[in-house]
Amino acid sequence: MEYKDGLDMAEDPEVYPPSEDSILLTESLDIRIGEKVLEIGTGSGIVSIQCALNGADVVCGDINPRAVALARRNAAANGVDIDVRETDVYSNIEGRFDTIVFNLPYLPVEDEGELAKAWSGGPDGLGPLPRLLEGAPEHLLPDGRVVVVVSSLMDRAGLDKTLEGYEVRVLGELPLFFERLQVLEIKPLLAHRK
Repeated sequence: MEYKDGLDMAEDPEVYPPSEDSILLTESLDIRIGEKVLEIGTGSGIVSIQCALNGADVVCGDINPRAVALARRNAAANGVDIDVRETDVYSNIEGRFDTIVFNLPYLPVEDEGELAKAWSGGPDGLGPLPRLLEGAPEHLLPDGRVVVVVSSLMDRAGLDKTLEGYEVRVLGELPLFFERLQVLEIKPLLAHRK
């Protein structure tokens, strides 16, 4: 999906702004018109807004209430209708989706504060990925997928173990000065489907 530059995007110092990983994630997605998309950890709303501009039916959420308010404001400023909710992964999400997207907090740090939740993935960098995958079968339509951003700084053995039993495909990658980001498409195999 093409990343549309020049959108009207307000910022908040307590909300993760659109960054290289947001662009990588957007450009790695192939969204169809009418596709049902759920974005967890929406931040400013940039990825959800890009999906909606490409014709997707979008529900998104964030654990940070300031991110929820900002995403709503940015969606309105760009003329898209998205359902934005305050949620901790799936805590306030109902329904099933074709695609679940999450620009994970993937850095192996344990920083404190609302903004830090956007990048602080704990000591292994996996953050909420295990919970995201565990709950995915209840929120995916048949043949649905999860799409996440991961970093070479994550505990690779922990990531590999978390992804055991899933079909995984790399959709995009971006080498940076100190790390390599990848966008992974993860599909539950039969053992994980509900």
